[in-house]
Amino acid sequence: MTTAILLAGGVSFLLSLVLTRAVIALAPKIGFVDKPGHRKIHHNPKPLGGGIAIFWTIAIVILLGVASVVTYLPRGPASMLISGAETEAELAAKTESLSTYTPPLTRGLVQGVRQQLPLVIAFLVATLAMHVMGLIDDKQALGPYSKLFTQLMVTTALVVFMEYLALDTPSLRLRVLTALDNMTGSPIPSIALTVAWIVAITNAFNFLDNMDGLSAGVAALCAVAFLITSITIGQTFVAGTLAVFIGAVLGFLVWNFPPARIFMGDSGSLVLGFVLGVLTVKTTYLPAGEALGAGWYAVFVPVVVLALPLYDLVVVSCIRLSRGKSPFVGDTNHFSHRLVARGMSRRTAVLCIYLITFATSIAAVLLPQVKTTFAAMLIFAQTLLILCVVLLLEQHPLPTQSEKQS
Repeated sequence: MTTAILLAGGVSFLLSLVLTRAVIALAPKIGFVDKPGHRKIHHNPKPLGGGIAIFWTIAIVILLGVASVVTYLPRGPASMLISGAETEAELAAKTESLSTYTPPLTRGLVQGVRQQLPLVIAFLVATLAMHVMGLIDDKQALGPYSKLFTQLMVTTALVVFMEYLALDTPSLRLRVLTALDNMTGSPIPSIALTVAWIVAITNAFNFLDNMDGLSAGVAALCAVAFLITSITIGQTFVAGTLAVFIGAVLGFLVWNFPPARIFMGDSGSLVLGFVLGVLTVKTTYLPAGEALGAGWYAVFVPVVVLALPLYDLVVVSCIRLSRGKSPFVGDTNHFSHRLVARGMSRRTAVLCIYLITFATSIAAVLLPQVKTTFAAMLIFAQTLLILCVVLLLEQHPLPTQSEKQS
């Protein structure tokens, strides 16, 4: 299974590498470039459209993977799993029968692909909607609240649609903190929190796309942490999807690492955040058979992994609001900008943020494995201390306009 996951990631990487190079050649010819000016830190027009390579790599590889499983299954006993709409009991019986023919990990992937196929299709459609909105914004800037409204509508539609399908197949549910259902007597609080989480992560990576290689590199590091976690707890379908995502992002990052030859634009950064947001919701973070009460802290894995992007989102939004500005209007108040103002080169600032993300990700990977609340508290404290270091580094004031001119 690990081999299959690595293969998916490798294919994704190569396809993204080639598609990104093609976009670099094509974008200037059709005028799809990001021109210098305003708060931009580059001095020459740069090709846009890296998001095109990222999205279509993810979509193509996932669809090919699903198609290959469906095409292969009818050749053997595994074809029993795709014969039509079975009841849970019938599916269980067929799965048991399949066990004498195929290895357990292969059965896990087969079952995962089949059971999650409606989610795969709905997920790709929703991601396409985010991608298209980003493309439109890259070409002709949309209003920030129009973008936010579209994000909320797309995300809500996805979550509610999967909730409807989950009435027949509970494994399709796409929600966080479902325990709230028993407390409130309604799924609405959980649905609202899920939508808010996915939209927050989507915007966190959109905000983070302010320097060459930053958003893509942080997304890849976070995805690796989630990949390790999903493998260790046996969620092979999520792991495969994450591998495809990592390959697509790294293939683009080859051309985007500073000094960048292409930008992803909103068509890419919105896709990064949305995909990670959905996959973090889909992951359970608890090993099979372990009760939530015994390992409740494991549900905070995504918060720890994404601590820095979320921190930057909150701090920058607060700064903008305190100055009477919209939190969605770009400026140079991000952590990366403050590191550069402190004297770092842009590449060094990006690498510094990579290392901070790496540090929080290591702690998060360990979280589902710890057996005591005390050990979990140590991990939370470590994450908080890392953010305190970030806060101290941000105390350096940004240069004034007169200082910039001098």
